[in-house]
Amino acid sequence: MKIRLANNKDLFQINEIYNQSIPSRTSTADLEPISIEDRKKWFAEHNNYKYPIFVAENEEMILGWISLSPYRPGRMALQYVAEVSYFIHEDFQNLGLGSELLDFVINNSHKYEIKNLIAILLEHNIQSIKLLEKFGFEKWGHMPNIANFDGEEYGHLYYGLKIMSSST
Repeated sequence: MKIRLANNKDLFQINEIYNQSIPSRTSTADLEPISIEDRKKWFAEHNNYKYPIFVAENEEMILGWISLSPYRPGRMALQYVAEVSYFIHEDFQNLGLGSELLDFVINNSHKYEIKNLIAILLEHNIQSIKLLEKFGFEKWGHMPNIANFDGEEYGHLYYGLKIMSSST
């Protein structure tokens, strides 16, 4: 398996993996599958210089992906903060891929001038909470009962990690 920058040819697999997560109602607040057209717009909002998308690939199959996205785009005081998102193909979960992807992004954040990583997740996504805490993320915020899944309400959590620079 290798981790590399995503490209346009990866979009269908990236979108498939994301859409696999929707029925669980734990990994995303989307309720319906995302179209490939919407995924193309999302992809275009990322770039390899500041907000890259990486894929974990094995023999041309995407096993999972991780992205850095701007937090509160346009607000320059927040330019050194990135939201991190990650999704693993349902056939390859619980094999350590999330750890490998998150470790890769944390260790390369300085290349993108990222000083703080933010993960925004649903409070009942226990797997992601455990993964984030394993890497030193801490709960920085909680918005109670704002996500509604067919009448069931859940909170939104903000987890954050201060990235130490090589000179610290």
